[in-house]
Amino acid sequence: MVSRVCSAGLRGIDGYIVEVECFLSSGLPRLDIVGLPTGAVAEAGERVRAALKHSGFDWPVSRLTVNLAPADLKKAGTAYDLPIALSILAAQGAIAKLPERAVFLGELSLTGGVRPVCGALSMALAARDAGFETVFVPAANAAEAAYASGVAVLPVRSLNELAAHLDGRALLSPCPPPPAPEPHENKLDFAHVMGQRDVKRALEIAAAGGHNVLLSGPPGSGKSMMAKRFSSILPPLTEAERLEVIRVWSAVGRGDEAARRAERPFRAPHHNSSANAIAGGSGGSGRLPAPGEITLAHRGVLFLDELPEFQRDVLETLRQPLEDGQVTISRVAGQITYPADFQLIAAMNPCKCGWYGTPRCTCSETSVRQYLKRLSGPLLDRIDLQVAVQPVEYAALAARREASEECSADIRRRVLRARETQYARQGQGVCNANIPPARLAELCPLSDSASRMFKAAFERLGLTARAHDRVLRTARTIADLAGSEVLQAEHLAEALQYRTLDRISAE
Repeated sequence: MVSRVCSAGLRGIDGYIVEVECFLSSGLPRLDIVGLPTGAVAEAGERVRAALKHSGFDWPVSRLTVNLAPADLKKAGTAYDLPIALSILAAQGAIAKLPERAVFLGELSLTGGVRPVCGALSMALAARDAGFETVFVPAANAAEAAYASGVAVLPVRSLNELAAHLDGRALLSPCPPPPAPEPHENKLDFAHVMGQRDVKRALEIAAAGGHNVLLSGPPGSGKSMMAKRFSSILPPLTEAERLEVIRVWSAVGRGDEAARRAERPFRAPHHNSSANAIAGGSGGSGRLPAPGEITLAHRGVLFLDELPEFQRDVLETLRQPLEDGQVTISRVAGQITYPADFQLIAAMNPCKCGWYGTPRCTCSETSVRQYLKRLSGPLLDRIDLQVAVQPVEYAALAARREASEECSADIRRRVLRARETQYARQGQGVCNANIPPARLAELCPLSDSASRMFKAAFERLGLTARAHDRVLRTARTIADLAGSEVLQAEHLAEALQYRTLDRISAE
């Protein structure tokens, strides 16, 4: 007898439907799982056997063949435990007829409990798109899977609980769509940053236009402090963006955490991180590469402190994602493309000792240039704002009790107004940093004085074509904050002053 149960698999962050078939035949008792299973799937037989016996079901004294179709796609993860168990029970007639247009997924414990799996939301979305009406998921995954509107999500805690539902003895209740999480009070506020008005202005521009930023300054000048507060002035996630973030985090088993979080992702990997950790690497033997830090930062912020201390190959992996908003990883197990649309906030000391530009610096001009050469030109070209951070003045610290700094909420209001202007001009969700080259001339008109200034600066600084376009996009954001449709000379001058390292290299 052959039974069929529908389940779902995960490829990257995209789900796909898997049909689990079970065939009982005469012969020595044995269980074979075919259909390109990885180690975790091949081991499912032992978990399923123990779970069925502990839940009061008989294990068939027959030869069992379980096929996972399509058989040409490698199956990874533990989500197939529950459908394999159901297919065996259905093949021997131990349970009632399975519901049509239903998908089952979940890992089984040895006692019959149903444990959470990775990628529940993506698999629920795949089931919905394939025309299924119901998805049975582990109870711990129900909150994230419920974001898949249009399909009933039923939480399952144990194999016995599911059997009671299928028999009609105790029906499971669908999990309602969860409300958007309420934003909590952010303890990291720009009101706590004394002085540094110019740097705050640069970060406001970056938040308004979606630009990448490099902060360069001596130790203790507040670079990390301000970078960690950058998320507090960013616009809130849209519903579509929230769904993307939950799918990404669900692929690494943290979808429930992402579903509870209201703010954008903020990732700050250490400078000893490998290229695989940043871009994405091996998910295990025979498995596709797992998402890296740049994918976990999708729709949020990637903060790289001590930028020149990262390995050169790590930094170069950022070039494609910064340009395309996605990363493609090729390994023996296959090729996968992950979303990686993040804002880069990087921080660095201006030289090895950290005090270049002050009397405390002990570095020679040659060593300073060698230090800066750790950052390649193509990488710097992709960073719109290169900001020189000066040491905090004593007067700003001494006035801490009397003076009050502008809070993040006030800065965020200006950022939101600028974003609304951009969306009205370019389309919903398209920031100035993402203006396509073909539309730059149309969307970034220069006044005559600004055009003359730009020509002189382009030749003097030796800007590349990419840097030219990024300066224009930055100036567009500055003009939007000022409420100007045409880019004036003052807007362009401010955008050009944020090419600090270009000026140093041109000297």
